[in-house]
Amino acid sequence: MPRNIVKFPSPVLRKTAKAVKRITPEICKLVNEMGTAMRQAPGVGLAAPQVGESLRIIVVDIGQGLHVLINPKTISKSGKQAFVEGCLSLPGIEAPVERAAKVKVKGMNLAGKIIEIEAEGLLATVFQHEIDHLDGYVFIDRVKDPSLIQHVAFSQEKKEEII
Repeated sequence: MPRNIVKFPSPVLRKTAKAVKRITPEICKLVNEMGTAMRQAPGVGLAAPQVGESLRIIVVDIGQGLHVLINPKTISKSGKQAFVEGCLSLPGIEAPVERAAKVKVKGMNLAGKIIEIEAEGLLATVFQHEIDHLDGYVFIDRVKDPSLIQHVAFSQEKKEEII
């Protein structure tokens, strides 16, 4: 059974998430439920606080396969790009957000192995968006011009923009 997605302004979305100390069967189950919830929403990324768990876990899938990162950190970033972002916790809201064009992120996979992923384009944006959730930020915090925040009706064609 997938988890329900927490909606803004739930307090859990504004907390700094706690590091995962050990990968337990409960953590594996949570990751599985997050992947299911993300796909059913539908979305391309989800952070544990978005399902009510204040833990440093993200799942990302922009159509290239599922990335799971536990205790992720951005270790380098370069360039600039802007995407119109949305968020499963702020349904019907979208706005352009400028972020790094390339990032290198590091974290643990479910086997407990440290992995690094280099990402650019949409994948880089999704990683930054989800890691922001772990630090208590939502994408509208990053919008430079609040007048560009739009309320839109969700459509299946916009799936790739819902992070």
